[in-house]
Amino acid sequence: MAIRLHDLHHACLRVLDIDEATQRWALQFGLTVVAREPGRALLRADAEDYCLELVEDRAADHDHTAWELAADCTLDEAAAYLDACGVHHTREPDGSLRFSDPSGSGLQLVAHRERLPIETWTPPARPTATLPGLHPRKLGHVNVLAPNIAEMTAFYTDVLGMHVSDRLGEAGIWFHIHPEHHQMAIVGMGPAHFHHIAFDILDWGELRVWLDHLGRHGRWLGWGPVRHGIAQNCCAYVRIPEENLFVELYCDMEILRMPHEPRTWPDNAFASNTWGILPPRSYFRFDDEAVRYEREQLEMQGEKLPPIAG
Repeated sequence: MAIRLHDLHHACLRVLDIDEATQRWALQFGLTVVAREPGRALLRADAEDYCLELVEDRAADHDHTAWELAADCTLDEAAAYLDACGVHHTREPDGSLRFSDPSGSGLQLVAHRERLPIETWTPPARPTATLPGLHPRKLGHVNVLAPNIAEMTAFYTDVLGMHVSDRLGEAGIWFHIHPEHHQMAIVGMGPAHFHHIAFDILDWGELRVWLDHLGRHGRWLGWGPVRHGIAQNCCAYVRIPEENLFVELYCDMEILRMPHEPRTWPDNAFASNTWGILPPRSYFRFDDEAVRYEREQLEMQGEKLPPIAG
């Protein structure tokens, strides 16, 4: 029996200082701390149990992305299917499954969680005494860079049961579990690296508020604001050098009509951004020099970003 997923559950990041990182993610991205223990913190966007896990480590980076199983798929069934597919995995003390995709990005499968009735209500109807005024609605999707895009596509469709939403020629591919356009995406380039987590926000006006807020905290955009042709979302990508990734803030994501037939888009600027500005090359890199060029806007001033050293 194949693996069946309910949705994206959380992203886990390794951080150098758990106290500093927990405060920073809560303050800058409106997340609520729901659990703390030595070396670990759990934060949520709105009504979910949590969407971001921070663990203290000597090296800061992405640790894993967790996917919640569908109600009719148990962890034992998922483990048996991973075995059948030849995917090495380990059992965590809580019963969840840990393994890696073909590019080396960490993954976790967690058991389906029954929702309380209040969690199914529309956001304005959920009473709260803790939710900050400015907060994301949810963690909506993740994105990775991977040169082995065909192998990765087979893994996410054949092993994890995701469905292809769209292709950007041979350069990128988007996957969905439910009708929102994508919960996972791959850009076909190397070196392999986790690229971004994406928070769903209300609308374009709120995006302006978010970007003003983040700008006052010293954040800057690696790309955006943009309107993607693929998926139609309006968004902006904020560089987070502390954990070597971007955060995308997005709204107006396409809702697919089911059944959906995957589309192949021409690999041009319009598909990536109908407003016409492609990302700078630094957007696809995480080395110190690329971050410096981006932060100081050197590419925009005519300086060519040098190749990665070595």
